[in-house]
Amino acid sequence: MEIRDVIHGSINIHRDELPVIDSRYFQRLRQIKQLGFGEFSFPSATHNRYIHSLGAMETAQRAFQSIFGHALRHNLLPDDRMRGFRSALRFAALLHDVGHGPLSHTTETAMPAVKHLGLADSNSPRQATHEDYTLKIILDSSLTPLLKKAGAAFGFTPLHIACLIDSKLTPPDDFFKEKLDGETTNFRPILQQLISSELDVDRMDYLRRDSLAAGVSYGQFDYDWLLNNLTYHVYEGKCLLALQHRALYSFEDFLISRFHMFLMVYFHHRAVIYDEMLKCYFNSQDCDYTLPADIEKYAECNDFHLYSHLAQSKNEWARRITEKRPYRMLLELHSGIPPSKTAALEQEKLLKEVVAELEGKNIDRVIAQSTGELSKYFRKPGELASLSRREPQIFVRYDNLYSSPGFIPLEQCTDLFKKYGEKRSITRLYVAPEKYDECHKSSRQHPFKYLDADEK
Repeated sequence: MEIRDVIHGSINIHRDELPVIDSRYFQRLRQIKQLGFGEFSFPSATHNRYIHSLGAMETAQRAFQSIFGHALRHNLLPDDRMRGFRSALRFAALLHDVGHGPLSHTTETAMPAVKHLGLADSNSPRQATHEDYTLKIILDSSLTPLLKKAGAAFGFTPLHIACLIDSKLTPPDDFFKEKLDGETTNFRPILQQLISSELDVDRMDYLRRDSLAAGVSYGQFDYDWLLNNLTYHVYEGKCLLALQHRALYSFEDFLISRFHMFLMVYFHHRAVIYDEMLKCYFNSQDCDYTLPADIEKYAECNDFHLYSHLAQSKNEWARRITEKRPYRMLLELHSGIPPSKTAALEQEKLLKEVVAELEGKNIDRVIAQSTGELSKYFRKPGELASLSRREPQIFVRYDNLYSSPGFIPLEQCTDLFKKYGEKRSITRLYVAPEKYDECHKSSRQHPFKYLDADEK
């Protein structure tokens, strides 16, 4: 079976994957928008988690072939084991987002405590996340028997799939271990890196898809070149992700593309205020919307489910969302602009002054801070030495005609992590539109310019 996609063209679906794709859990993703409230900033960005998940699976297929095609052609690994690895990887990519709530990340505030899901850390006091729901759907739902049946021919179970999504889980056996060049090698790290890392298939799909749908160029990168130059490196008994050195600059462009997508698309001021208003509703005393811990009932929760609830609510925040009456941005401050400590202190002082002025006039406001970073794996230069203790490393392969290939840790091959080591935050202050004119007039007294949403 084939599915036509605007990004990848034809996506081939294997026979054992079709029942999973046709399940109510996966079909539910058709009714969950990839960018949540992003369509209020970019009207054409109405694509969903369903097609993104299929795109991630297709990217995983291509990445696997690029990495292990040589090993398969030269019989370096048993064919049946490689087919098992590939199938488990495809399912992990397909299902990595299956637990997302309505409007994607926005409704995680309405999720119950994780202990109510009955997962391994059921005694934890923390709130559940979409990743927890993903694990619940894979490991303990009516979808689980379908995954067991699909993996039986290759020797993997739903837990093996979950292990590629969540690094904290422990594999039940040695399925991911196989001899390579006579040495027992653990292949779980590289398969896990393809699902979640600095070079994962999730990012490779959503950046291209989101930028196309939003009508911007920030998320574009050399997809084919990056994929075709993926390879592997066996280090200390683990098979790890590696990149041919000739694609290093494409990787740097990939990193910056994602960074700019967050700053310019995902953190757009209009989408941010809708997220904040929904959080205000969830924190209201009269809010009666919660996401169920019962995984079968959760399968019925989608964007329509949430919007229908909001339309029936008399809560002021719910009314503003459904009637498209968002708060308006009065002030916007960017960290590092101007790039000095003095400027940062002046901005902090300004924000406090404006808040105090609004409080004096009894004017409600919403303050939102959006923080972006180039990498969550390489946060600061001082932390690079401890990388191997936190996440599996990525290497760069350097080929030389006069010596055997050399593998160098990725963070030693680029200075981007150092240059972009600091997080970039955008602080915005919003007020009710009916109070905007009053606030805007007084804002001219301050030394920093206020940014009106209509001016951007």
